[in-house]
Formats: sequence, structure tokens, C-alpha cells
Amino acid sequence: MAGHSKYKNIMYRKGAQDKKRAKIFSRLGKEITVSVKIGGSDPDSNIRLRSAISNAKTLNMPKDNIGRAIKKGEGNDSDSNYEEIRYEGYGPAGVAIIIEAMTNNKNRTAAEIRSTFNKFGGSLGENGSVSHSFKRFGEISIDKKLAQENEIFEFAVDNESKDLEISEDAYLVYCDQNDLHALSEKIINKFGETKSSQLTWKSENNVDVQKDAAEKLFKLLNTLEDNEDVQSVSSNFEVNDEILQTLT
Repeated sequence: MAGHSKYKNIMYRKGAQDKKRAKIFSRLGKEITVSVKIGGSDPDSNIRLRSAISNAKTLNMPKDNIGRAIKKGEGNDSDSNYEEIRYEGYGPAGVAIIIEAMTNNKNRTAAEIRSTFNKFGGSLGENGSVSHSFKRFGEISIDKKLAQENEIFEFAVDNESKDLEISEDAYLVYCDQNDLHALSEKIINKFGETKSSQLTWKSENNVDVQKDAAEKLFKLLNTLEDNEDVQSVSSNFEVNDEILQTLT
């Protein structure tokens, strides 16, 4: 279990998350809608929906928005027939990138993502071209104010978590993807509301990125994050603190 600070993706992601509330709400709404379409509108029997609603509440998404997203999932509106699609490719310095999208127009989304990769010195690959070196995990983010590091560490060990990372303001607990919802509920009961809980891709082989490549890479990742259809972006870059300081 790695209990040390890793600044690579955490600080970059935080910037991307803080940027646009509307984008975050749209993302959460889509996840709720798709969860309802797949498993029905009862959160008690639909664990994915329960988790999506809990995430939305944590991020202060208004009740009305949550209700509308559930209704969308129950209806037959063609605009809300989202398909889940994964894209994989390489960014500057050979950094591997996995993008998960929900779209009602696959052709549009594929064209936009391909052109983003081309614009910032990356290349879109076939499915499976990079995901073979990643593992799928549940990731739960806990505000540092809620607990001491040793408490979280003990909890993570006791609950067979796969990894623990620490950023400036949060603990990130990683678990088996099938345990995400159950573990998230345990954490909420013990420590209080989490910042987020989601599935993510995590690589064992990180790529150390120097300043020139890092600038281009961050532009690529930020542009992908800003795409309306993109739900999440995972990658395996590592950037040291000095370089990060000059970029953020």
C-alpha cells in the first residue's frame, strides 16, 4: 500500500474539476440517466444509481437537477439515449490516456476526440491499445478534514483496499471495482460525506514527463475534460513538483 504523496494526476484533476460546475452537473446527470436506463429508478435496488445520486448530492447538485436526470432515464427521449464508449490513445512523451464518454452521437464524439489528440501532439489508438497496462479500480476521495492519516490508513488496510494516495487536501482510497459502492457507504458511515466515488483506470507504469511535454499534455487533457461527451480521463503521467509549480 503506497501511503505517500503523489502529485501527478491529483492536482491536475482538481483543477479540471473546479473549473466548471455546469460541466460537472451535466456529467453527473448523464450518469444518473444511464444508471436509471440500465437498472431502473429505485436507488435501493440499483446500486449504480444510488452511488450516482450520492455523488451528485456531495457535489451540491440541486435536487431538481437530480429529479430531471432520473425522469430522463425513465423516458424515451432520443436525446438521452446515451451510449458508453471508451477511447484510448497516447499523448506527448508517450503518456497513455483512457477516455470514457457518454454520447448520443458516436460519430461526432469520435471526430472531436481524434482532432483533440491530433491538435496537441497525441494519437488516438485502437481499443485495448493502452488499457492492457491499466487496472480498473474504485476510487473514493475523502476530505482531509474528516480524519487523520493513520485512521484512514488503518481503515484502508482493514477493508482490503488496493492503494492509498494522499494529495494536499484529500485521501484517495482505491479498491476492487466491485467493492466501490459498499466501501463508499462504509466510509460515509464512519467518517462523513466523501468528496467523490467513481471508477477509474490506474496504471502501474507511470511516465515521467518533462516541462515541454507537460505543457502540451495538460492542454490535451484539459481539452478532453472540457468535451461535453467526456465523463472521465485517466492517464499515467507523473510530473515533479517544480514543473507543476511553473504550470499551475
